[in-house]
Amino acid sequence: MNKSIDLVFLWHMHQPDYRDYSCGDFVLPWVYLHAIKDYTDMAYHLERHPKVRAVVNFVPILLDQIEDYADQFATGRLRDPLLRLLVHKDTDRLTDAERRLVLDSCFRSSHTKMISPYPAYKRLWDLFQMLEPEGEAGLSYLSGQYMSDLLTWYHLAWCGESVRREHELVATLMTKAVNFTLEDRKALFDLIGMLISDIIPRYRKLSDAGQIEISATPHYHPLAPLLIDFESAKDAMPDAPLPKAPHYPKGRLRVSRHIRLAKESHSARFGAEPSGMWPAEGSISVETLEVLAEEGCRWAASGEGVLVNSLHRANLPVPERGKYLYRPYLLEKGADSLMCFFRDDHLSDLIGFEYSRWHGKDAATHFVDQLDSIAQNADEGERPVVSVILDGENAWEYYPYNGFYFLDELYGRLEAHLDIHTRTYSDFTNLQQVRASLGNLPTISAGSWVYGNFSTWIGSEDKNRAWDLLCAAKHSFDMVMSSSRLSKDEQEAAERQLCSCESSDWFWWFGDYNPANSVASFDRLYRHNLTELYRLLKLVPPIGLSEPVSRGSQGETEAGGAMRRATE
Repeated sequence: MNKSIDLVFLWHMHQPDYRDYSCGDFVLPWVYLHAIKDYTDMAYHLERHPKVRAVVNFVPILLDQIEDYADQFATGRLRDPLLRLLVHKDTDRLTDAERRLVLDSCFRSSHTKMISPYPAYKRLWDLFQMLEPEGEAGLSYLSGQYMSDLLTWYHLAWCGESVRREHELVATLMTKAVNFTLEDRKALFDLIGMLISDIIPRYRKLSDAGQIEISATPHYHPLAPLLIDFESAKDAMPDAPLPKAPHYPKGRLRVSRHIRLAKESHSARFGAEPSGMWPAEGSISVETLEVLAEEGCRWAASGEGVLVNSLHRANLPVPERGKYLYRPYLLEKGADSLMCFFRDDHLSDLIGFEYSRWHGKDAATHFVDQLDSIAQNADEGERPVVSVILDGENAWEYYPYNGFYFLDELYGRLEAHLDIHTRTYSDFTNLQQVRASLGNLPTISAGSWVYGNFSTWIGSEDKNRAWDLLCAAKHSFDMVMSSSRLSKDEQEAAERQLCSCESSDWFWWFGDYNPANSVASFDRLYRHNLTELYRLLKLVPPIGLSEPVSRGSQGETEAGGAMRRATE
């Protein structure tokens, strides 16, 4: 007899804040590029398969930036340099800096999936490769028409597969291939604006229909357990060196602040507060769960490694993974009945890293077979709850056709399957019968979905120094805020800048596992943001902010020139 299984997809949508608040410009274009490629495609697949249910997690700082872009298109006041260049009236008259930005930016894609398949785009790359060794003298031969074609192809390649199928303009321009005019570029620009402006309404419509649950992350994506207590890192890394500062000043209050800002954002955009949250990087601790519960969250999720570490820490036996992973958990003490779910690392990583090399139908078949096996191996009377959690944006550029055939085939098979039921996490918080199968944890071992620990964000010399710089800035922030030095508007600007500095993404980038040029760029931008915080506080920044955080991040001079997301 076939057994039933519940499957929860959590598609996590996140980009850090790429805005330079001192001038208002975007330093990097990844928000609008992922919007026209991944956020549109992911909505399209759900609309195409209305019986598939899922959780879609939007980090509020991403939504802030999407709305910022929508405003740019609506008003015509463009704050993204690359968008300004896309509709530049005369690409023969670009400045040297503008030409360098086009060349630095417009080949940053997966070459095998987003450049090589298009002969005209690949020819632009081959020409660049031929002339680039000659330096500026060689690159000066690239004409304004080359720049126009390169800008157009870059944006065409970043259009999602659903956009190509739904909008004739994209196919027409791809067929034209060369000699794009200003009118061509303006038409593509207008399409990009329409797509971006429709992102939030499309997902709200899916939510209002009950097909998806939209969850959130604390507003600016802070690493909550470390803001609350650096010592939490020692749960999974007992020998890890920590920052010189004993703790982040008033960190628990800052976590509460980020959660409240997220709830306000969610209510304004989606009509209600989120039922649950995916903490930044799936990072949790006992204290973090307590704060989430205090703020009214009913569920949270993390990585499989955190669950294993928690069982070990509680001196509980760790049976085969099918006996402990596929159920929700409650803490025995604290967190006020907040329900915890844990990611199936194997299934999630198959989608994130492996299936891009498979035929879409074969990958979908394999995934469904894996779920059938989990169901059949469950104990009699138990109904597994499987959590598949991964970025809803980063993997797809490595798939043929942005993952179109894999997702279409997978969703179609799940819709037709009689024993696999796609759910949202709120389904379980609302079903009383689920509580009978809940697991209980005496405690949580603090950690994230990456290795079950915090090694990606703390514990190395560079990361610890970045934390110490932030702690010093926070002490100054608290001192100034307790005085009457700033007006209300000035206080709000300073707090917004602090929120951006508290993002986990800064600490992720410090590490020799990232390209040196990218580390150097994020190093510079992090220190720029801290310097700007001191300026807003009307204080002189410490001299240490003039020196790179990472000892290996030297030499790059163009701000943002080589910054790259981890997916590139």
